[in-house]
Amino acid sequence: MVESQNTKVDLTTDATWFRAVASYGNIMVGNKAIEFYNNRNLSDYVQIPWNEVTYVVADVHFKGKYIPRFEVRTRASGTFIFTTKNNKKTLRAIRNYVPADHMRQALSLWQNLKRRFTRN
Repeated sequence: MVESQNTKVDLTTDATWFRAVASYGNIMVGNKAIEFYNNRNLSDYVQIPWNEVTYVVADVHFKGKYIPRFEVRTRASGTFIFTTKNNKKTLRAIRNYVPADHMRQALSLWQNLKRRFTRN
């Protein structure tokens, strides 16, 4: 069993971690890190300390009414894509530990298409 880095937990909820194969488990937002633990395989987990997080990017649809997933970008380990039962609530808990200028909204479909065709 893995020991949690957090001493105080703000939010724990069901989540999915998207990798090559999706992992289902629980995500924990606390004072030291964001942590994901798999329900079935206890050795399948990720702990991301807040000092490693560079950006949190959320896919936002319908003017903020629907957020299907968000990704946590880190300095050394790359990106981690998660979804939870209530992504808004999870992002609000993350907002307490990540500065506001490091919380981003992902580009929309039309912005991506425009970027591809206008770039040299």
